[in-house]
Amino acid sequence: MSQRNSRAIQEIKQRLNMADLVRRYVELRRVGPRWMAPCPFHQETKPSFSVNEEEGFFYCFGCQASGDLFDFYGRINGLNFRETLEQLAEETGVQLDAAALSRDDRQREEALSRRRQILRMHELAARHFAHNLTRSQGRECREYMEHRGISPAMIERFGLGWSLREWQALNTALRRAGFTDALGVEAALLGASDKDGQIRTYDRFRGRLMFPIRALGGQVVAFGGRIIGNEDEAKYINSSDSPIYRKGEHLYGLAQARRAISQRNAIMLTEGYMDVVTLHQFGYEQAVGVLGTALTPDQIKRLSGFAANLELLFDGDRAGRKAALRACEMLLPRGLACKVILFPEGEDIDSLLRGHGEEAFEALRTDAPDGLTFCVQTLRGMAPRDAVDWAKNFLRQLTLPELMSRYASLLATGLGLTEEELRGRFAADRTRVRNAPQTQGAAPADARNDTRDRQIMTFAVRYPHSLERLREAGGHLALEAFWAKTLWNKLESRDPETIALELDEKEKRFWILCRAESAPLDNEEGELAALCRMLETSRRAKAPFAAALQQNAADPEADGMYLHALQQTLNERKRTHTLHQREKTDGEH
Repeated sequence: MSQRNSRAIQEIKQRLNMADLVRRYVELRRVGPRWMAPCPFHQETKPSFSVNEEEGFFYCFGCQASGDLFDFYGRINGLNFRETLEQLAEETGVQLDAAALSRDDRQREEALSRRRQILRMHELAARHFAHNLTRSQGRECREYMEHRGISPAMIERFGLGWSLREWQALNTALRRAGFTDALGVEAALLGASDKDGQIRTYDRFRGRLMFPIRALGGQVVAFGGRIIGNEDEAKYINSSDSPIYRKGEHLYGLAQARRAISQRNAIMLTEGYMDVVTLHQFGYEQAVGVLGTALTPDQIKRLSGFAANLELLFDGDRAGRKAALRACEMLLPRGLACKVILFPEGEDIDSLLRGHGEEAFEALRTDAPDGLTFCVQTLRGMAPRDAVDWAKNFLRQLTLPELMSRYASLLATGLGLTEEELRGRFAADRTRVRNAPQTQGAAPADARNDTRDRQIMTFAVRYPHSLERLREAGGHLALEAFWAKTLWNKLESRDPETIALELDEKEKRFWILCRAESAPLDNEEGELAALCRMLETSRRAKAPFAAALQQNAADPEADGMYLHALQQTLNERKRTHTLHQREKTDGEH
């Protein structure tokens, strides 16, 4: 990272308040010097998500998610650091360094330039399709939407449009705006054919109702197109992947639904574009849709950043049930809650809401089983062996260990097994891991030394301006763990104001945890005095051994002194290891 970009990061932090950024996604409540809220990254009812507005970091005492505003924005929007930096720089008007880039950085910068052009192409395409809808050629699409009951408000809210039946309509508009055919193909707005060695480009979307797909920032990044007549073509076609779009990462309508999701802490997840538009029109503005694919881990990651409660809306046929089971299998192990709403045969969201009314839809919602109950009901219709294998695989995917007991108990009861039978394989797996030979060179952790390292580094992180005083007391010499020595070196060589930018993920988590403790930073002298006493005691314990090593090895008294000191050291290490093993055994039971 260039020095200028480091300054840009600091400038972004100065212009963008951490609490204001988080408040876009969760409702914060002031608790003493910090802001608190239910964590947006895991399922919970009590607020364990803490925002330190003054120092600019967040920490969850439940799932241990932590970081600064770049970590938060990137995680909740599914962006990498580079994308996060670019978006926040654009939002705050901060210029990033383009001149001091490495070769790889220049390649990324060139790619970024293409991304900007492709984003502009998509905005132009969205305006082009919306304008087509108002023209005489758009009459058939307007009549279709009127027949389907799509209101003008929804047309405007989702930016719906019409792609003309011509082969070169959008292509011509892009050329007039100065974009090349090659870039149009790369943007997945144009197709290309090779006829007699000559490449010809054409509009990919023709004669279709157009649904712009927007990123969370509001930019159009892709399109879905639906036929409205009886053409012998695919009912829907979607944008293929491009430099600005990966269909397994985005969700249709999320940009429009984000505010309602935040207010209701709930998401409705469905499959089609029209389903989402219809749900929003009937007031269910927390609805989003998958984009022509099965639910993906990236989509779940994005959804989990907004709410922990989901309603899955699927057709009641075999394919719909299979998709619902797979979605539950992906959502529940991550600590998300879900309900499964299956539509009666021959019905869908549109026919149910428009034909039977909201009361019928609400009745389905009320009677819908929770995700795990639906899974058990579905497993009962499977072969016993397949059901048990599914259950064991499901439990292996749990990311929150505290859910194991509850889920294992419910699955075992539902399948007519004992919890011990269902969890038997896990016990066997743990036994194999416990009995496996340790990695060569690995030694049992010395719990006392690890505690000492953490005490020293906790003080160093909490009071970086007193690092020199801690060094004078020999703090750096007492460190044994590699992570502690590495972090100490960083603290010594970096500016305390920008140190957080130089830490890796584990170091940053430790740094935030130390500074997020409830104890106020007002006992510096007391903590330093306690550390000095600890270091002095440690030095005295090592003194006999060190003195013995300094004696003449040929001196019999020195030999005796050496052996005595060595025995003392070995006995102490043996006692520490025994204590550590007892604590480990107690923890397993």
